[in-house]
Amino acid sequence: MTSVSAVLFDRDGTLVADVPYNGEPGRVRLLPGAAEAVALARSHGLATGVVSNQSGIGRGLLTTEQVLRVNRRADALLGGLDAWVFCPHAPDAGCGCRKPRPGLVLAAAARLRVAPAACVVVGDIAADVLAAHAAGARGLLVPNAVTAPQEKERFADLTAPDLPTAVRRVLDRWHRPAPEPGHRDGARPAPGRGRTHRPAAHGTPVTPAGRRSP
Repeated sequence: MTSVSAVLFDRDGTLVADVPYNGEPGRVRLLPGAAEAVALARSHGLATGVVSNQSGIGRGLLTTEQVLRVNRRADALLGGLDAWVFCPHAPDAGCGCRKPRPGLVLAAAARLRVAPAACVVVGDIAADVLAAHAAGARGLLVPNAVTAPQEKERFADLTAPDLPTAVRRVLDRWHRPAPEPGHRDGARPAPGRGRTHRPAAHGTPVTPAGRRSP
């Protein structure tokens, strides 16, 4: 089984409080454990990203620039992630990027230069887990008040009670640091020898084929 190299988070309801069609950075509020989870992943050398459906753009309720501003605010509060990608299409557009389809996960993996199979997607609804599976990645559900009971039951073996626990499960189940010269195979790199953090792309809409929009 491929070792995990990246954790991809859903945005609304997972990292930040879900404010429907939010275009105001001042309304961004981190959910408990969100910053801790991102920091934990990064401290173990994992790349981090966000994959988010933003149908408010396609519905005419938001502009792309508003979504970018909200993403920048969330990124600042979270301490910086490596990639942000989002689907701007309405649900009836038939695009390949809107979760539960795989396009966002594939686009984020390409941005991070990792294989989809080396990614774990963490989210609060079934669409997040299904998008992971459709892309050949792995998924974890962190339920909240809007998560349907049947979704919790369906993914009971892929559920964590909170975000930090979800990341710890990634580390325990699937992550094995790559060996470095002078280290035994699988040995953990010395402090400061992990992944170098890269500046975040605060949001890139993707086309129905999963490619970046012009």
